Amino acid sequence: TCPQCHRSASLDQRGLRGFQRNRLLEAIVQRYQQGRAAAAAAAKCQLCDRSPPEPAAVLCEQCEVLYCSACQLRCHPARGPFAKHRLTPPPGQPGAPGGDGSGGGKGAGGGRKVPTCAEHDLENYSMYCVSCRSPVCYQCLEEGKHSKHDVKALGAMWKQHKAQLSQALNGVSDKAKEAKEFLVQLKNLLQQIQENGLDYEACLVAQCDALVDALTRQKAKLLTKVTKEREHKLKVVWDQINHCTLKLRQSTGLMEYCLEVIKENDPSGFLQISDALIKRVQVSQEQWVKGALEPKVSAEFDLTLDSEPLLQSIHQLDFIQMKFPVTVPPVPLLQLEKCCTRNNSVTLAWRMPPLSHNPVEGYILELDDGDGGQFREVYVGKETLCTIDGLHFNSTYNARVKAFNSSGVGPYSKTVILQTSDVAWFSFDPSSAHRDIVLSNDNQTATCNSYDDRVVLGTAAFSKGVHYWELHVDRYDNHPDPAFGIARINVVKDMMLGKDDKAWAMYVDNNRSWFMHCNSHTNRTEGGVSKGATVGVLLDLNKHNLTFYINGQQQGPPAFENIEGVFMPALSLNRNVQVSLLQFS
Repeated sequence: TCPQCHRSASLDQRGLRGFQRNRLLEAIVQRYQQGRAAAAAAAKCQLCDRSPPEPAAVLCEQCEVLYCSACQLRCHPARGPFAKHRLTPPPGQPGAPGGDGSGGGKGAGGGRKVPTCAEHDLENYSMYCVSCRSPVCYQCLEEGKHSKHDVKALGAMWKQHKAQLSQALNGVSDKAKEAKEFLVQLKNLLQQIQENGLDYEACLVAQCDALVDALTRQKAKLLTKVTKEREHKLKVVWDQINHCTLKLRQSTGLMEYCLEVIKENDPSGFLQISDALIKRVQVSQEQWVKGALEPKVSAEFDLTLDSEPLLQSIHQLDFIQMKFPVTVPPVPLLQLEKCCTRNNSVTLAWRMPPLSHNPVEGYILELDDGDGGQFREVYVGKETLCTIDGLHFNSTYNARVKAFNSSGVGPYSKTVILQTSDVAWFSFDPSSAHRDIVLSNDNQTATCNSYDDRVVLGTAAFSKGVHYWELHVDRYDNHPDPAFGIARINVVKDMMLGKDDKAWAMYVDNNRSWFMHCNSHTNRTEGGVSKGATVGVLLDLNKHNLTFYINGQQQGPPAFENIEGVFMPALSLNRNVQVSLLQFS
């Protein structure tokens, strides 16, 4: 029985040679061996004064230098301080760590042998037996055991199983992304536990120092309890981090192997392992059960010191769960060192005073209109950090926060004043971009891994004023249709910009351009793009319209009228295009 696909097979007169071969795994090993062989061929002495240098004979693991035989005797004798250095064969040669010395097979395009039927050596695989779950040839269907089985076209089943595997991989990829975010959350939780633990220790020391000498012995015991509680919470969180990291590493390894398998173009070889591989991916996805990505402990310490007992009760002093009457929460404290602005976004952070006994169910953050007007609610929830996007540029905002619980709403915090930027500055946003988008140059340059169009947004959001930015076409191959424009934050990111009702765009080829919104194509205009072209986007939210330029030439009249709301710069492209932000204002 195969340990991977769990199929049972009987030996015939061919013996072990009668088993099906995992050709996809063979191809992956072959590519690896070719890479090792290339590394071995390129290993030259690094100290030779000859031209070209002699082939390397040894590698010193301590010096990390390749030597030929002559240079080794001259520069690295096996005596003195070099006597304990370890010399190994160069990478890729027999005896080298991780090397097998094989030269690999033929190149990627070097005529790999077409797989033939295991029972009919002269016949190629052409169909897929659904009943047996294996590729077969025409002769198997005519005279073999598959003649009455349900069969389908090999290519169709290949595409179907690839699609199933890709769909399952998407689920694992999403879980892996959630796991990475969860790890960040856990590490932040570690810091919060450390900070809160230190706060409790400081308060405890302050209370104990206010007591007479009789409290000194009890103070040590109380500090030990706080430390144990902190260490317990830290241990629980670290255990979760290690467990989640292990699962994430397993999922990542499975994803990398599946991606290598998907790259193969051998349908029959792929279908040999696709069912088992799909099941493995599905099982991997099911491991992320509900609640697995939630912290097991909180950062809060449920410890309250009762410092009121009489002196004769000092030796019974201990932490107790105080039952305070529930009243409205106290005033939140704004953490000014964490409050900041970026472009037309503001970020505010706050916390409750230490040793606050009244429970907090949530917070209400209020912001004015940036012109001294009335306050309005912009956030209601349990978080103590909030970023508000889409504000006006060159405006001064006042912000305040209050807490609430079942007894009512507490008083407002002090008001903090925040000034947004005078001029917009933005880059491409990696956090909201489609996963096929590839960003570089400090997120100023974008391209794509897919042949399908994918969307990336800018980091700035505009709601009023006049804004202009330009994009430079760094690479343009095979006449693709990149699209430039604006979009709302919830735009669909796996198709061309402008095909849904959340984006307004101009898409362009090498000869002409069109405007598009809600998949409606209008205003065909002559003039396309090529490598080195510049595309300009003018968003006038005072007149509520959008205008496009190619190499300084306006493409038709203003593209869209009556545009209102909050918009972000947007771009869609595939792997044949690379675009960089050039300037903005």
